[in-house]
Amino acid sequence: MADARPPRSPARPRSARPDRTPGGPEPLGTAPRRAALRLLDAVLRRGEPLESALAHATRALAGGPDRGLAHAIAAETLRWLPDLDALIDSATRQRLPDDAKARSALRIALAQALGLGTPPHAAIATVLPLVDGGPRKLVHGVFGTLMRGEAKLPEVPTLPAAVAERWRSNWGNDVAAAAARAIAAPPPIDLSYADAAKVLPDATSLASAHARVPAGSDVAALPGYDAGEWWVQDLAASIPARLIGRGTGTALDLCAAPGGKTLQLAAAGWQVTAVEMSESRAVRLRENSERTGLSFEIAIADVLKWSPDAPAQAVLVDAPCSATGIFRRHPDVLHRAHGGIVAEMALLQARILERAATWIAPGGTLVYATCSLEPEEGEAQIERFLRDHPDFSIRAPVDGELPAGIAAEPEGWVRTLPGMLETVGGCDGFFVARVERASA
Repeated sequence: MADARPPRSPARPRSARPDRTPGGPEPLGTAPRRAALRLLDAVLRRGEPLESALAHATRALAGGPDRGLAHAIAAETLRWLPDLDALIDSATRQRLPDDAKARSALRIALAQALGLGTPPHAAIATVLPLVDGGPRKLVHGVFGTLMRGEAKLPEVPTLPAAVAERWRSNWGNDVAAAAARAIAAPPPIDLSYADAAKVLPDATSLASAHARVPAGSDVAALPGYDAGEWWVQDLAASIPARLIGRGTGTALDLCAAPGGKTLQLAAAGWQVTAVEMSESRAVRLRENSERTGLSFEIAIADVLKWSPDAPAQAVLVDAPCSATGIFRRHPDVLHRAHGGIVAEMALLQARILERAATWIAPGGTLVYATCSLEPEEGEAQIERFLRDHPDFSIRAPVDGELPAGIAAEPEGWVRTLPGMLETVGGCDGFFVARVERASA
């Protein structure tokens, strides 16, 4: 390991001496921190989504609160990772390797003390058992040095360098700056309603059948939850189904889980078949159907191998993607979704679109959407599709179809970006295009 000794005579918080007797009892609260360390390893070293790693990393924890704490610590660490690393590097003589356990422990301790408001003595006491020997003294010394120096996080997080460069190149400096502001705090929660008449009267509403409530709201305690009147769905994520609109014919929702768009289509009168490859993710579809009372068929299948019995009047392709557009709630994507993943997803999207195009009845509608901020998964994808399929053409949104403050691009598709609706809580990054097949 590189020489990364802390400054001489570091301060020692009284409750967290690094010379705890080996094998002695660990401070209360260490287990969730150990789980948070496993979560960070899963994301940063193995490239796993944070949510996917959660069950495995927290299986040893006693209950929900500890799991929630582990998740919160890991997410906060990922939200501020470049800034946490800058603080750590400022207090070491030589840079710690990125995968050093001492760096990970310091990230967790600092994220708690500076981001989550955990008392410093508790933040350090519960991470020291995660490292052994000399690194434990190093962690204790660096943390003490930073706390004595009244270290602070900046008001706005720093985006990972590769992400910032890519988004500045694609969308400009203002959008990249807005993205950084967007991850400074958890975003508000959007609700989609089956019946627009039941929207909470005091809630902010930016579209028909929509309500926005503050971040951290106990959604299960909100009116209408038990009755299944609404479901949680980001405002931008509701746009694809809004562009399909109301109908009574057959509709396909491809790659459907967790099911918000499926519920929208069912509520709009369509006879929906939701196609989902993952059996475990399809559980969410069934649960949503039972809670809301909205009915639809579920096909557990790979859309690259499955085919409908007959052409459909509407097909919604919510394609697998890099998911960089949902970074506000899932900061792990900022550290996982590199250029290789974007390219891989773009190839998969093209294959899915090719199949979906053959399932559209003459005069029918295809809506393609990704929760991605990468043009390769949006604009470039639909431009290629239209070049290869002259029987399809863009049908631009009309008045009343899009949420307030969101407009179609001149080409007729919809692109939501960081900075849009910022004064009222923003929205996720999405690309949505509605194309129509020529009538026979």
